[in-house]
Amino acid sequence: MSSRTGLLLEYLPLAELDPARWSGVMGIATFDAARSEIRAAPVPVAEVNTPVLGEPGALCEVWRTQQAIESGVRGRVHYARTANVVFGCIAVPETPGAAGSHPPLYSATEEAYREILGTLDALGYPYLIRVWNYVPEINRDTHGIERYRQFNSARQAALLAGRRPVIGNVSAACALGAAVGSPLVVYFLASHTAPTCIENPRQMSAYHYPPEYGVRSPVFSRATVHHETDSMTLFISGTASIVGHQTVHAGDTAAQTRETLVNIQALLEEANRVTGTEGFTLEALAYKVYVRHPAELPVIRTELQAALGPLARPVYLHADICRRDLAVEIEATAMISGGTGV
Repeated sequence: MSSRTGLLLEYLPLAELDPARWSGVMGIATFDAARSEIRAAPVPVAEVNTPVLGEPGALCEVWRTQQAIESGVRGRVHYARTANVVFGCIAVPETPGAAGSHPPLYSATEEAYREILGTLDALGYPYLIRVWNYVPEINRDTHGIERYRQFNSARQAALLAGRRPVIGNVSAACALGAAVGSPLVVYFLASHTAPTCIENPRQMSAYHYPPEYGVRSPVFSRATVHHETDSMTLFISGTASIVGHQTVHAGDTAAQTRETLVNIQALLEEANRVTGTEGFTLEALAYKVYVRHPAELPVIRTELQAALGPLARPVYLHADICRRDLAVEIEATAMISGGTGV
């Protein structure tokens, strides 16, 4: 294990996650399935129903630290915290409401974020750093509106009600599809101190998108940097083939993958500029890749291997993307030594 005391991330096949090694684990996200001993873990476990592609069996995303950890539950939020950061997760099923009420997904989203923000306020970690949202049937139209737009409206309403900003200093995030019948699953990292927010010079900030993308815009920064005393962690939000605010290369998955990597490179350059380092590089990133059509995995994998080299080990998941004309979305994370006062 690294000598750094900040956050550490690793992806492990579920079969290799030894429950005897819970020491130092802040939280886990499982993809595809979770064993009973994982569900009974003394740490938060987010169960995400997005199948793993190109890997044997189910997969775990494991967040570790060398700092002392305290775990707890508040309402439906399971969390674990150190002196500097908290990992938490919540799963909220959709329950049909009374006639004339909000759609079930809207209500589930409001409930999830209300409980998350209430937990963070109670614990004293008010700043969301990174949020992962998994929305069943994200592209389907119900109640006269796409479910992703329902989610965006509810998220923004909950953030405003919780006295959080919805432009500027907002967390990195992603919103992907999940299997039919799954609950809304949200997991997150938050801190005592605000992250440094990074925008992509090639793209319009998502929170400034024009009304054609929904009555209420998505609320996320293109990336954030979390600062600790001896390290920095870069969280790159779900990134896709978008220039300005428009999708480019619709129908060409290979070109979309290349354009996505250009956007990630632009974010790395901006993060290095803002933080005064040169440590954030394509090679330093851990990649999670969302693939809309599993048959296109070889195309995406070929493009990533050409750009990143044979040592890169991206994780591939089958999930719908927030826009119907997007075939691939990539998120990434990097931890480097050296704290800053930025």
